[in-house]
Amino acid sequence: MDMPIPADARVAAEAARRRSFAIIAHPDAGKTTLTEKLLLKGGAIQLAGQVRAKGNARRTRSDWMKIEQERGISVATSVMTFEKDGTVFTLLDTPGHEDFSEDTYRTLTAVDAAVMVLDAAKGIESQTRKLFEVCRLRDIPIITFVNKMDREGRDPFELLDEIEKTLALEASPVAWPVGQGADLRGVYDILHPSLRMVDSDEIIPLTGLDDPTIEARVPGDRAATLREQAELAAGACAAFDLGKFLEGSLTPVYFGSALRDFGVAHLLEGLARFAPPPRPRPADARLVRPEEPKLSGFVFKIQANMDPQHRDRVAFLRICSGRLEKGMRLRQVRTGKLVPVNAPLFFFAKDRQVAEEAWPGDVVGIATHGGIRIGDTLTENEGINFQGVPSFAPEHLRRVRLDDPMLAKKLRKALDELADEGVVQLFRPLDGSQPIVGVVGLLQLDVLVSRLRVEYGVPASFEAAPWALTRWMASEDRDAIERFAVQNRMDMAEDHDGEQVAFFTSDWRRRRAEEEWPMIRFLPVREQHGLAPA
Repeated sequence: MDMPIPADARVAAEAARRRSFAIIAHPDAGKTTLTEKLLLKGGAIQLAGQVRAKGNARRTRSDWMKIEQERGISVATSVMTFEKDGTVFTLLDTPGHEDFSEDTYRTLTAVDAAVMVLDAAKGIESQTRKLFEVCRLRDIPIITFVNKMDREGRDPFELLDEIEKTLALEASPVAWPVGQGADLRGVYDILHPSLRMVDSDEIIPLTGLDDPTIEARVPGDRAATLREQAELAAGACAAFDLGKFLEGSLTPVYFGSALRDFGVAHLLEGLARFAPPPRPRPADARLVRPEEPKLSGFVFKIQANMDPQHRDRVAFLRICSGRLEKGMRLRQVRTGKLVPVNAPLFFFAKDRQVAEEAWPGDVVGIATHGGIRIGDTLTENEGINFQGVPSFAPEHLRRVRLDDPMLAKKLRKALDELADEGVVQLFRPLDGSQPIVGVVGLLQLDVLVSRLRVEYGVPASFEAAPWALTRWMASEDRDAIERFAVQNRMDMAEDHDGEQVAFFTSDWRRRRAEEEWPMIRFLPVREQHGLAPA
């Protein structure tokens, strides 16, 4: 048995005050608004949308890309780091639209908790359910925020019941709304008896539900209604259990309105109090503990052209152990190369500042001119690879069409860079024909066309490809894969990492190939830089 690596006391202390979390939601549930209000409550911004950086207020928002602002949707994950009352938060605002779900899936590998935002009128919607399942697969603890309580919506008991029945997740209300819609007056804190009123930062301490202060602050028969409902919620719903929350079987439920900036501070307090600090991470060789003195981390995202003036390229590194210092040289395990970290960055959406040091749970940016890819592990010279950064078979395939052959070299470079980012998947057919791009949803193609034109000056279009399915191949018999490739050359390509993929015109064709080639596994998912197990 391997001896555990001794802990470093300072690394352990810094890791203990980190909280990294993603916000997941169906489109239009209010996710981006909640993000801005969390930043406001965290002291990171003075007004929603204005950053306080180096003494100057600068306009910003998590949706900073031109196409995001035009369409009013998030198409890429934004990373924001801020500190509140001694706790360092790293917030990752993920795309809500299902066409960009792969970016969200990768982001969820880099966080220790998630906030699930529900629209009070709509409850659990399709994309929420899909993202929840990803969290469940990764045992990510989930805090629920029922948003838009200032509008007419469903009964809170009905929403709690839906969480339990739809997601098989115990719902534990830690607060209870005082009224709803135009009648919303505040919330009652069940765990720490107190009232929080709408349009006020005041917390009114109570001895319990029988405290006469309630009548003074909640007029009319609303006080009696609150007592009745809160008592019923406390008795009929699951009591909050930290152990169950951390194992992913129970969710604490908060109520509020992001637009009205109500309930957000309560949620942030809950994240600080309940969300876990960085936890041990599995690598191929061993379990890596955050308190270890030597640095390790993995790249879950790459973003090019965050600063169009400089055509920059930034790799997002989730630190899993040790201390990162400016000027370090880290080993890129996949290639064995040393990567200089001369100016690691903390992010505030597109704004950034140089990090003198960083700790487990932090997400930092590393400037790269290419070579670093999603899924790469960086270490202080240890040969381990972190696992669990997935790549999914695309739903749609398109052949790239370039109207101006003189821009072919420029297009090739642009597609390579965008594939590095994970904007699209890129496949190069073995027959030498034009590249194929693969996407989860067709909206990704609009983003691709926009970014090719705006960032790279390459007008391009796409035409339908004849295939419906993509599968990676794995086999203990490498010769079998080569024989398959020779026989099916017109339906074969290499992905961005040089792995061979097979294209099929129908699911029937795929099943036929599995019958004829039983020694080959045709896989719909793969680990970045390595085939996933069957």
